[in-house]
Amino acid sequence: MRIATYNVEWFTNLFDKHGALLADGEWSSRYNVTRADQLDSLGIVFTAMDADAVMIIEAPDNNRHRKTVQMLEAFAARYELRTRKALLGYENETQQEIALLYDPDKLTVEHDPIGMPEQPIEGMASPRFDSSYRIDLNIDATLDLVRFSKPPLEIAATSVAGKSFRMIGVHVKSKAPHGASTEAQVRRLAIENRRKQLAQCIWLRERVLEHLQAGESLIVLGDFNDGPGLDEYENLFGRSGVEIVLGWDEPREKRLYDPHARVAFGKKLAAMPSTARFYLDDQGAYFSALLDYVMVSPDLRTLSPTWRIWHPFDDTRCYCVPELREALLAASDHFPVTVDLPL
Repeated sequence: MRIATYNVEWFTNLFDKHGALLADGEWSSRYNVTRADQLDSLGIVFTAMDADAVMIIEAPDNNRHRKTVQMLEAFAARYELRTRKALLGYENETQQEIALLYDPDKLTVEHDPIGMPEQPIEGMASPRFDSSYRIDLNIDATLDLVRFSKPPLEIAATSVAGKSFRMIGVHVKSKAPHGASTEAQVRRLAIENRRKQLAQCIWLRERVLEHLQAGESLIVLGDFNDGPGLDEYENLFGRSGVEIVLGWDEPREKRLYDPHARVAFGKKLAAMPSTARFYLDDQGAYFSALLDYVMVSPDLRTLSPTWRIWHPFDDTRCYCVPELREALLAASDHFPVTVDLPL
């Protein structure tokens, strides 16, 4: 079974206010890419991936006038994808939903959030992801309330072969210091946002441990907006959010595993993998980053899974197919990450 995560930049703007596809010559929210070209490029990428399930990060906005599930299923029908059914978890207010597009012939899925509505009693389950989490962010002996702007999508899945497993789709809050006008404000907001990001990852780590302690197979996948070298504030904190969720320093039986994170955070190689590519106007150059991960539980790791980043310049199988290479560049500023598992 092939499972993927894919952050599709401004997928929501490829549909009109009623949810109809905008396959026209007007500009998309991608630079110098029309809406028709972005849609066609996405069709090429999804077809080439041939995944059984795709966790879509920044899926089309769900609201009173249009529905994420219907829009994704219309997209799948247009490009004759076998991942033709969609699942949405908690709706959020950011115009960037987390949703799963999957092949109903290969697996069954349901949104299955766990946890208590509010801060739990000691020893009980951690809070539900649509509620709040209490943690001392500023080390001032006062508990702060942390919320997810995009609550993770918790899925109970069963393969056609009868294997049950859990998936958690993640889009952790960005650390960008929006609204800052001075250097001091930039510094303050960047540190504050990183604290919140780490708190969200601690919350997510608690849920991971609950699943591992229950003996459940688990895949955590999505965009963590975190990775080596993203900003100068990362060294102020002992660990990154990704390392926290992985359980980097914990016993092997409690760790999640992603080989790209192991290379990047282990700093064993000079060249690090990347899953996203952004153009920096002030520098006239592209910046690459490792932001997207597919983490698996120890029992799934023993099945010898195979990971792949569909990077048009780093993956020779992508680069050698011009149509796919160009489609990956036009479709989004992120590239898909897949894992193949015998499920």
